[in-house]
Amino acid sequence: MDTGNDPTQLLGASTRASSVAMALPAGSRVEGPAAVRRARPRGPTWSRLVRAVTHGVGHACLPNVHGYRPLPRRAIYTPPCNQPPPHLSLSLIHTFRTNVGSSEKNNPARNTHPTDPSICPTQQEKPFSSGSLVDRRAMAPATAETAAVAVAAAGRVKTALGVAACERDAEKLELIEELTKGFDAVQEKMLAAILARNNGAEYLRRHGMEGRTDRDAFKARVPVVTYEDLRPEIERIANGDRSNIISSHPITEFLTSSGTSAGERKLMPTVEDELDRRQMLYSLLIPVINLYVPGLDKGKGLYFLFIKSETKTPGGLPARPVLTSYYKSDQFKHRPYEPYLVYTSPTAAILCTDSFQSMYSQMLCGLLARTEVLRVGAVFASGLLRAIRFLQLHWKELARDIEMGTLSAKIVEPSIRDAVAEVLKPDPELAAFVAAECAKDDWEGIITRMWPNTKYLDVIVTGAMAQYIPTLKFYSGGLPMACTMYASSECYFGLNLRPMCDPSEVTYTIMPNMGYFELMPHDPEAPPLSRDDPPPRLVDLADAEVGKEYELVITTYAGLCRYRVGDILHVAGFHNAAPEFRFVRRKNVLLSIDSDKTDEAELQAAVERAARLLEPYGATIVEYTSEADATTIPGHYVVYWELMLKDRRDGLWPEAAVFEKCCLEMEEALNSVYRQGRNGDAIGPLEIRVVRGGTFEEVMDYAISRGASINQYKAPRCVSFGPIIELLNSRVLSKHFSPACPKYGPYKK
Repeated sequence: MDTGNDPTQLLGASTRASSVAMALPAGSRVEGPAAVRRARPRGPTWSRLVRAVTHGVGHACLPNVHGYRPLPRRAIYTPPCNQPPPHLSLSLIHTFRTNVGSSEKNNPARNTHPTDPSICPTQQEKPFSSGSLVDRRAMAPATAETAAVAVAAAGRVKTALGVAACERDAEKLELIEELTKGFDAVQEKMLAAILARNNGAEYLRRHGMEGRTDRDAFKARVPVVTYEDLRPEIERIANGDRSNIISSHPITEFLTSSGTSAGERKLMPTVEDELDRRQMLYSLLIPVINLYVPGLDKGKGLYFLFIKSETKTPGGLPARPVLTSYYKSDQFKHRPYEPYLVYTSPTAAILCTDSFQSMYSQMLCGLLARTEVLRVGAVFASGLLRAIRFLQLHWKELARDIEMGTLSAKIVEPSIRDAVAEVLKPDPELAAFVAAECAKDDWEGIITRMWPNTKYLDVIVTGAMAQYIPTLKFYSGGLPMACTMYASSECYFGLNLRPMCDPSEVTYTIMPNMGYFELMPHDPEAPPLSRDDPPPRLVDLADAEVGKEYELVITTYAGLCRYRVGDILHVAGFHNAAPEFRFVRRKNVLLSIDSDKTDEAELQAAVERAARLLEPYGATIVEYTSEADATTIPGHYVVYWELMLKDRRDGLWPEAAVFEKCCLEMEEALNSVYRQGRNGDAIGPLEIRVVRGGTFEEVMDYAISRGASINQYKAPRCVSFGPIIELLNSRVLSKHFSPACPKYGPYKK
């Protein structure tokens, strides 16, 4: 997925338990180890927090922390992708234990953010001065031995995964080792805990699971389901039924998935204490990234963060994307200061629903802090590219604001104007620099030119987002791209233990305490199962086979039981007993630019709807295919049509305006996620390219020349293979774009 979850990935803010937030009030500064010792929380140990989160019990504290001073080096150590960073062996100091019979009441943690975890407070130091990218790369440790010496001198802690930045980081890294070594045992306890907690739910009783918590009974009695199977239960909850339908705990809101059902966003139920389990995963991210990128507490993060529209269900429950839910929460708006989680974007700008005002103010503040920025990111790669395109279009106005120290009159939101006024002062020198760089014809490396101390890009570039990798490399000068976490609206799954590896090598290690997981073997050539077919045989994650593909199936505290997520994963290996997966794709998805996901059935229906506009001209669509064009910013759908006139003597070739109407008609037929993206400038206008007659026969001939069977050949409904796209583009007769945005409103079909 779409970590993403929506997501589901990883942008930045605090994710610690409420006790830590209470110890560090908003705006406080931590001044050295002594201050840290005074502020450290009291209470249960980290292992107890794990036990509490595993069983849905939220009242717990993080362990004691100690101040430390990270390496002064501003370099990135990038070992081979199949090796951890330099380290010496260290025996584990904890034993993971759980008690599924816990009966403590739930008290969900606060201050949770789906991206950066809680971190080790450090001595407060001023951000380092700017330095060239070449200098920073040259400072990377040449060998494991030199790195180990530097680490020892800095007083960092050695763990099995690598050299931790501090003691608290070390505990979290060792927790990863504990969880992954006892993977299947933790999974079995997780399932028992979920079933015990939801024992009174109507759904489990219906399938004979009342009072049962064993794995064998669960697999024998509870069916594997899709969203359509659960739609009746979800609609009952959405319409106001507050009985224990799928969960014994109240459903507090719906997280809207980027996937769709019947053209509308799927509604994923969640419970209040789900934040505890998610913050458990968030809290592991920075300790892992610190293994590879030291010194992130010495500067700021430039993250382009936005909220999306939300609504309420007929029963009054909020329905919104997971990140929107968090950004609008008190936990985010009143989060305490943390040195690793300092961002250039004002909270008021993030919370502004006007995309122009939000982007403009975030970009302006990012430019003002250009030498302090250490990482640049967005949820998806497409979002970061939209920010670059925004800079290309508006740099003159931004430079004028910087020079004069006044904010554009286009920014009318009072809270944004107040927030920007705190940092915006006249700076003619910076304005001249921005203008000089942006006026150049060559935008290669613009990210490192504008923000010279950037160490990496924090964006999702797996799955459909991989199409943006070449463009990101161009604009960033080849900076590493960190994909840190695998998550979705349904559940958060795991993290990348080698976040600085090449995007093509990204794998995610599933954490067994996030839910109960199973795998459905996936054969792309097999026909879809019908309701009359026997239920599929699922595989426990511990029994996954390296090299095979599976569809992920989840069971959660919120009441999803044996739910097919739709993600296709390839087993790349194991970390201890935990499988490491490479995200392959969303099942049945043809086209995706941002968070949209369009499958073959939706595309076919859209083409058929648009084809009706050609009937008065005696024209029909002989064949079609499509591609997601990521060479433009924003990206857009391209549909190739080969037409035929029924009566060549009397037929009149449609005018350009007719094809433009066809483009808009297709967009009106696509799902609400696509239409929202179009209205929010995340997706460009749909394009129809009319190709000359016989083009698709040439495509077939090419496929057959490469080994395709002429008896089994079908025209692909989506193409990504370079030679095929080149062939199609060489046969284009005309190009046409949608003249307007399609209508969009929440839950509007």
